[in-house]
Amino acid sequence: MTLAIARTGVEDRIAFEDGELALSDGRTLAWRWWGAEGGTPVLRLQGTPGSRLSRHPDPSIQLGLGVRYLQADRPGYGGSSRKPERGVIDFADDLVELLDAHGLDRVPVIGGSGGGPHALAFAARHPERISAVTVCVGASPLQAEEVSRMVGVNRDSYAASEKGWDALFELLTAVRERLLGPEGMQGVLGDAPERDRDVMSNPIWQKVTRANTSEALRPGAEGWTDESMALHRDWDFDLGTVKASVAWWHGDDDMNAPLPAARRAAALLRHIDFRLWHDEGHFAPVRHDREMIEELLSRS
Repeated sequence: MTLAIARTGVEDRIAFEDGELALSDGRTLAWRWWGAEGGTPVLRLQGTPGSRLSRHPDPSIQLGLGVRYLQADRPGYGGSSRKPERGVIDFADDLVELLDAHGLDRVPVIGGSGGGPHALAFAARHPERISAVTVCVGASPLQAEEVSRMVGVNRDSYAASEKGWDALFELLTAVRERLLGPEGMQGVLGDAPERDRDVMSNPIWQKVTRANTSEALRPGAEGWTDESMALHRDWDFDLGTVKASVAWWHGDDDMNAPLPAARRAAALLRHIDFRLWHDEGHFAPVRHDREMIEELLSRS
C-alpha cells in the first residue's frame, strides 16, 4: 500500500489522504480517505460513473457528523486497474483487501445510485465485515416498461446494453466526451426532473461533480462500460442472502433509477426499511445527506 502525504484543502475544509493498494491479483486499487483522522469510519460507494473524488458539496455536513469516508475507484475508473467482464460482486473482494489494509474490521456502508448494488453485493458476500447498509437512489434491474420513463441518456444506454459491450462502449465514449466538455453533467441530463436540474444549477455542485467525473473517466469509457454491463445483466448475487439491516432511500420522481424497480429489488431483502422522498429525483441525496448518515450510524 502506497500512501500519499495527507493534506488539507483550505477551500473545502475537508482533510483527505490518497493512496494505492496493490491487490492480490496484481491489479491496483486507488482509494481516498475524506475527513479528519479519528472520525467514525464509513465505507462510501459512489455512483456510476464515479471516482474516489465523489463527495457532498457542503463540507459542513461531514464535519458536523464527525465521520471519515473511505472511498475507492472501482475497476477501470480513475486510478484503479480495469477488470474486464467483471460482475457486481467482484468488487466486494477488493473492498475486503482495502479494509484489511487499513485495519478495519466491520464498517457501515452507504452506496448511491450504481454504488448501491455494490454495497449490497459486499454485504451478501462478506456479512462479517458489514455493520449496516444504506442504499440511496440505488440502481436496480429494470423491466422494459420502466425504461421509457428514464432520462434520454439512460434509455439509450439500456438499448445499447441489450446489443452488447461494443455497442454500449461506442455510446458511452460519445457521452464521456459530452460529460468532460463544456456542457458537463447538466447538459447530458438536461431532460432530468426540475428538482434535479435545480441541484445541477449550483456552481459548487458543478465544480465537485466535474472533478469527480473527470477523474472517473480519465482512463476512458472502458471501466464505465464494464460496470454498466454488470449492472444490466442479472446480478451475480442473491439479495435474499443479505443479513445486515438495509435502509433504502429513494425519490418518487427518479428518472435515472425508476422507483418501481427499486421497490422490486428492496422487497427481496430480509431486513429492509424503505424510505420514500416525495417530489424528489435522483439527486435527492444532496438534500438529505445528513439524515441518511445519521440514520446509518444509529444502526452501526
